[in-house]
Amino acid sequence: MKTVRVVAAVIKAKNEKGQPMIFATQRGYGDYKDGWEFPGGKIEAGETPKEALKREIKEELDTIVQVGDLIDTIEYDYPTFHLSMDCFWSEIVEGDLVLKEHEAARWLTKETIDDVDWLPADITLIEKLKQQI
Repeated sequence: MKTVRVVAAVIKAKNEKGQPMIFATQRGYGDYKDGWEFPGGKIEAGETPKEALKREIKEELDTIVQVGDLIDTIEYDYPTFHLSMDCFWSEIVEGDLVLKEHEAARWLTKETIDDVDWLPADITLIEKLKQQI
C-alpha cells in the first residue's frame, strides 16, 4: 500500500471570552469532500515537515503561521493508501485565513470540537486535543 506523508496545522487562538479554540476546514474537493480536517498538505521533496506546513498554509489560506511543537504523528489506513500525518501546533503570524481550497471553516472550542464531521484520520487526534486545549 502506498504511503502518503502529509503535515497538518492545529492553528490555535483565543476567542473574545479568552477560551482556547482551534481552526478546522471543510474539504471542497476529492474523495473526502465535505469532511472536516486540519489544514495542511503533502511534504515535497527536500522539505522538512515544518517547511511544508508553512508553505501549505500560505498556499491554502493566504496566511503565514509559526509552526510550533509536534502534537502527534497519525498513522491511518484509508482504503487505497496509508496516511502518515505530522500534526503541529501553529499560530497565525500574518494573514486572515482566506479559504482558497476549502468549502468552509470554523473556529472550535473544547465544547464544540465534536460538532463537525471529522475525516477518519483527523478524528484520531481529537481526544488528545481536548486534553490540551
